[in-house]
Amino acid sequence: MSMIKPDANVVCGYVLKLEQLNQFPDFNNYLIFVLTRLKSEDEPTRSLSGLILKNNVKAHYQNFPPAVADFIKQECLSNIGDPSPLIRATIGILITTIASKGELQTWPELLPQLCNLLNSEDYNTCEGSFGALQKICEDSSELLDSDALNRPLNIMIPKFLQFFKHCSPKIRSHAIACVNQFIIGRAQALMDNIDPFIESLFALAADEDSEVRKNVCRALVMLLEVRIDRLIPHMHSIVQYMLQRTQDPDENVALEACEFWLTLAEQPICKEVLSGHLVQLIPILVNGMKYSEIDIILLKGDVEEDEAVPDSEQDIKPRFHKSRTVTLQHEGGEGEEGEDIDEDDDDDDDTLSDWNLRKCSAAALDVLANVFRDELLPHLLPLLKDLLFHPDWVIKESGILVLGAIAEGCVQGMVPYLPELIPHLIQCLCDKKALVRSIACWTLSRYAHWVVSQPPDAYLKPLMTELLKRILDGNKRVQEAACSAFATLEEEACTELVPYLGFILDTLVFAFGKYQHKNLLILYDAIGTLADSVGHHLNQPEYIQKLMPPLIQKWNELKDEDKDLFPLLEVRNVCHQWPQLCKVASSPYCEPVYQRCVTLVQKTLAQAMMYNQHPEQYEAPDKDFMIVALDLLSGLAEGLGGHVERLVARSNIMTLLFQCMQDTMPEVRQSSFALLGDLTKACFLHVKPCISEFMPILGLNLNPEFISVCNNATWAIGEISIQMGAEMEPYVGLVLNNLVEIINRPNTPKTLLENTAITIGRLGYVCPQEVAPMLPQFIRPWCQSLRNIRDNEEKDSAFRGICLMIGVNPGGVVQDFIFFCDAVASWVSPKDDLRDMFYKVSCFRLLPVRGRHSRPTGPHNNLANVLRRIPFLTQPSHFSGLGTGTASSDNHLKTLKLREGHWGNSSMCVYCPAAGGGRLARRSSLHPVSV
Repeated sequence: MSMIKPDANVVCGYVLKLEQLNQFPDFNNYLIFVLTRLKSEDEPTRSLSGLILKNNVKAHYQNFPPAVADFIKQECLSNIGDPSPLIRATIGILITTIASKGELQTWPELLPQLCNLLNSEDYNTCEGSFGALQKICEDSSELLDSDALNRPLNIMIPKFLQFFKHCSPKIRSHAIACVNQFIIGRAQALMDNIDPFIESLFALAADEDSEVRKNVCRALVMLLEVRIDRLIPHMHSIVQYMLQRTQDPDENVALEACEFWLTLAEQPICKEVLSGHLVQLIPILVNGMKYSEIDIILLKGDVEEDEAVPDSEQDIKPRFHKSRTVTLQHEGGEGEEGEDIDEDDDDDDDTLSDWNLRKCSAAALDVLANVFRDELLPHLLPLLKDLLFHPDWVIKESGILVLGAIAEGCVQGMVPYLPELIPHLIQCLCDKKALVRSIACWTLSRYAHWVVSQPPDAYLKPLMTELLKRILDGNKRVQEAACSAFATLEEEACTELVPYLGFILDTLVFAFGKYQHKNLLILYDAIGTLADSVGHHLNQPEYIQKLMPPLIQKWNELKDEDKDLFPLLEVRNVCHQWPQLCKVASSPYCEPVYQRCVTLVQKTLAQAMMYNQHPEQYEAPDKDFMIVALDLLSGLAEGLGGHVERLVARSNIMTLLFQCMQDTMPEVRQSSFALLGDLTKACFLHVKPCISEFMPILGLNLNPEFISVCNNATWAIGEISIQMGAEMEPYVGLVLNNLVEIINRPNTPKTLLENTAITIGRLGYVCPQEVAPMLPQFIRPWCQSLRNIRDNEEKDSAFRGICLMIGVNPGGVVQDFIFFCDAVASWVSPKDDLRDMFYKVSCFRLLPVRGRHSRPTGPHNNLANVLRRIPFLTQPSHFSGLGTGTASSDNHLKTLKLREGHWGNSSMCVYCPAAGGGRLARRSSLHPVSV
């Protein structure tokens, strides 16, 4: 066993010995000698010597004595034609490694000599030189097309094209592969020879060598992307050729050809080019979607029960935490995450991680379905009928995959067939073959939207019941597919699942005891998605008692340095959805979680400090632990609300937060500002003493080059403003100019613009005299940014602020008043006193600015007509609040008083110490950013 997997101590001993040998300058001379001259030694030993030398070059080449470096270069070029293919390949790797260390510029004879060696009549020399050139082209394509090397491609490209007709298929393959490296980059030397290149490819189309055919297909796919203009005249012939090659007996060739359909689907001419070929193409793609024999072996398709088998390291993908971004809710849709969206396209067979013909065929059918829509169905439906009911499970499985692949593009045309197909797919969840059960889970998830649109008893309830059974399947692959499919169903069904919550939770909790490492991570996601989907309906003591004990048990089992904490921390969604759970800080669940998060932050900061002071003695900390801990603290603060004060009072979180806000890692600052905003809303008495230290840091982070950091800092400033009230005045100058610059910045993401507008409005709400002078510089983009935001407390406070600023500086809105009216019109039902403020501003605007009392004419009449179209301004309930400044009856709002008869000269500004709204994307209205 030790021969298969050496003891770690033995490996460390070898590494240490190599490091010691590297202290001797001649050591690398011995390595190259063994590789190139010690021909009495066996080839694996010689090659290993070369690979050790290659690693030394990567790590220490700058320390090689010039004589040693020159000797190595000379030996490489002198022995590039070694009789052994293994040694030639090793020398080629060594050459390109040296070249990648900047030696292309200081090794001027390398490229000319390799090109000259291509002319050698000795096959080994020619092949070895081409192998080295191919590796150099792969690693240094941009440099080869630059003036730094005097554009060697002007000589190399024509040289390579000459070898397309070489008698050796290996040489032909090398030549095509070399040229292919320069297609995507549109190297000028290749563009100058594009027609001869394409003609040479056509001449090799039917080459007997599979590697040549593969490289020809790869070239045509890339040309389709960057030089489709040169292919259009030949497109019919190319399509016919690719139809043949997609069926090539060599699967590697077929895979390269199948990529052609994916690339073509992105081109505007796709429909025109392929319409007449669908009758041939669709059956070919469908046939390619079957598992191959090697696929089934790799997937252990003959294994039905493996839930007791521990996951291996390679089964578990690395997890990366994504920081939170605060977003607003929009009319007609949920909060948008904009630039921070990370789409996760569930694959039908993730455990078979390599891209293969099955996956490529399915992806091609998917994208073509989105191009042709229901026009694809006449070619597919006859095939589907035979596939879905075929006795061979491999063929049946491929039919279910086909049905899932077309779910998005052909959804309308499939609707008439779904009442029959969905029950059949639900039956397939009970198939005796695990791979059939797993693909049925995935395909059913693709039709979840339609299922939910039907009466619950028809399809939703049977589907949910069977998926929950599959969540407890004895096969790990089926568990994974079922859990992922159920998470999708949760997102679609939302509150339709409420009647079944007890049954669902019983199943998910039972799965905790069955699942191995990998599927536990997916189970956590399903739980978090359930909390998102049913919201407060989960806020029942019996549900909490079902779910929290196993979560806390897992939490306690994991060490602080275990990355499995990441997904468990992310189940914070469960916590802040449950006021019942979070209503007291002494909850048996909240306090331990809070304390551990604080500990994680403190540990990571301490490790970072030690590393910064002594990098040679300490490893750099993994700051993801700190990021997820900060995010969970945010979730707790949001869920606990004012009850978090007791926990904050007994911890040093404010000191830690001060350090985190200044961290060099943007994601840490991003999560820090989100937490600051939440703590500001929940327990401002602990934040307020730190404001003088926090505000300069927030101002420095109003840098839109770091979108998510800037977004959360902006949001936090807005929350602080509401709490500080008029005491915010000393800090307005620290942030206002940056905020105005951001809101006027071109191409700024919508999320950041909206948060910036809200914060400017809130600053004006509490300090109108300080902000109003800059009104002309931001009023138009401000109005444009908030015209599509749903009615909520953030929008309310921002619009109150803009009204107060207009009162202070009415001239600042004159040129853009129509934009203000447009923004006001976005309100559906403003509070009475806010509506009266709008009416007062509109009436004030209709009067001449300098106080004349004559009725305005011309453009003012047009503006009056616009205002009359805003429904809630046509019949104001009362205007008395405008004189007295009576604010909303909302308990959170304090009284706004304006001097009687003097609009805009406020003696006391209103501020909202606990304006509602949340931060979390997809659930709330205002908005920090999550990692």
